[in-house]
Amino acid sequence: MPSSTTEPQRNHLLESARPFLRGQLENVDDRLPSLVAVLKSVGAAECWHKHGSFLDHLIDIYRILKLWGVPDAVCLCGLFHSAYSNSYVNLAIFDPSTGRDVVRGHVGEAAERLIHLFCIVPRQQLIHDNLLFHYSDESELVQHLKDSEKSLSNARKGVFEVEDEEEWRRKIQSILPAEGIDVLFDNSDGMLKFSGNDWATALWPGDGKPGLWMTSISRMGAIYTLIVREEQLYTIKHPQPQSANTRDEEIELVTPPIFEKCTKILTAKDQIEARDLYWEGVCEVSKRGLDGCAEVLKRSLVKNPFVGEPHVVLGQVYLSQGRFDEAEKEAEQGLRLLLEWGSPWDKRMSWEGWIAWCRVLVMKAKENSWPQTSWGILNLGLVR
Repeated sequence: MPSSTTEPQRNHLLESARPFLRGQLENVDDRLPSLVAVLKSVGAAECWHKHGSFLDHLIDIYRILKLWGVPDAVCLCGLFHSAYSNSYVNLAIFDPSTGRDVVRGHVGEAAERLIHLFCIVPRQQLIHDNLLFHYSDESELVQHLKDSEKSLSNARKGVFEVEDEEEWRRKIQSILPAEGIDVLFDNSDGMLKFSGNDWATALWPGDGKPGLWMTSISRMGAIYTLIVREEQLYTIKHPQPQSANTRDEEIELVTPPIFEKCTKILTAKDQIEARDLYWEGVCEVSKRGLDGCAEVLKRSLVKNPFVGEPHVVLGQVYLSQGRFDEAEKEAEQGLRLLLEWGSPWDKRMSWEGWIAWCRVLVMKAKENSWPQTSWGILNLGLVR
């Protein structure tokens, strides 16, 4: 299980997230409001993107990267990624033949190079075929990373000739995973292979059940830690900076906090069982009662301790039972994980909504109080 959260840790994470929670984008980066205005001016808010608009998605990705502490160029890549379209979907809000100078003028040379790479790389081959499905456990990772490097090199040669192999490795940090659409692609095994084709019955926005995308993300994290390690070894062997035309020396490779700093892989079996137990707990509480709900939520967390929402729901169950110390522990853990992810796993509520609700639970647990009437629950809202 992940380590418990201390109050100073929680407060540090919350302070980093607060400008996003309050919509004070200028406090994140004084350029950010104008950059968002640029995206609005070219219609990003009018483009559909899975759970909302393309603009929502771009800001969400920027927020995640910023909370993870990655370099500014990568954050800006996240804010403008797919702006020239990409290998999955047409989102060309800037003309790829004429718009690069425009984007470069807004985000700078380093970020625009990452954005361009993200848009032209064949991600289906790069991510799904080469990085995710050629190994079954951590002992196989090193060998298949070498295979992946060969494939990366081949893909690079197929789409552009000027990028150095080491620069390609650095830039994989900006190749952000897309969330799987389970019904469309028959992702019932949780492996996110995009192999199905159930286009007719995938009615949006679905039933709200969390998707089965976490196994692939955990595997990408494991691959990424190996890339970081190889980069460290390369730096030791080549202490002098290389040519600026071949390597993005200034871009630090930062390991995200998720999956215990990308040191754990979530198996597909555990992912599915944990998700289904969580859904059983939240949907059948009237049938199972609070004790039964708590039991399935705890079983869910044993299978998948890497997401915050089961902790949050369990915290509310404990509050309803007057188990305030246990409620505070679960709510604090849920809050930490939600802040670290920067994005909700259970998308029935926004990330901001989950954070606010979780903070209410923490506050009430510290006060050793919880409403005993329906109106009392409805009146909850103020967060101190």
